[in-house]
Amino acid sequence: MKISGVDIRPGNILEYEKGIWKVAKTQHTQPGKGGAFMQVEMKNLIDGRKTNVRFRSADTVEKVRLDTKDFQFLYVEGDQLVFMDIETYDQIQLPSDLLGDAVAFLQDGMQVLLELWEERPISVQLPEQVEATIVEADAVVKGQTASSSYKPAVLDNGVRVMVPPHIESGTRIVVDVYEKAYIRKAD
Repeated sequence: MKISGVDIRPGNILEYEKGIWKVAKTQHTQPGKGGAFMQVEMKNLIDGRKTNVRFRSADTVEKVRLDTKDFQFLYVEGDQLVFMDIETYDQIQLPSDLLGDAVAFLQDGMQVLLELWEERPISVQLPEQVEATIVEADAVVKGQTASSSYKPAVLDNGVRVMVPPHIESGTRIVVDVYEKAYIRKAD
């Protein structure tokens, strides 16, 4: 599907210069002289390169639809992650850097969504929120107000997050995977 250069949004997957790119950031610019353009920061989903491109409103680019399939995370093997197709039970190995920082939140048996382009896996989406246990939390400083102050804490997967003062070590919490932010205490 062709879209205008000024209709590009973050998260779009584009076919550009014979590659598949994921849009990270966009900035609409209207200079005093000349036509408006969209400054687009993109990452190549195949080889990981990054680029900045200017698209004018007259430019068109191909927006790609990716196929999605449910997989289950099984285990880590070296720097590879092993996933299983929950319909066919086929197993595939993917490099751990495909997930970026979110790899720390992978849990055994976790259901994930693989995005495929021409039957080739190019990205893995974890659930937006996961439960984790606090293993280390700083003590509350006397005199801090409960509403505005957060304190640093370390989760069982080694990730650091900021939590409210009443959260102590050993507490299970719900965390936003991509923002690495405390959401609430787990039920």
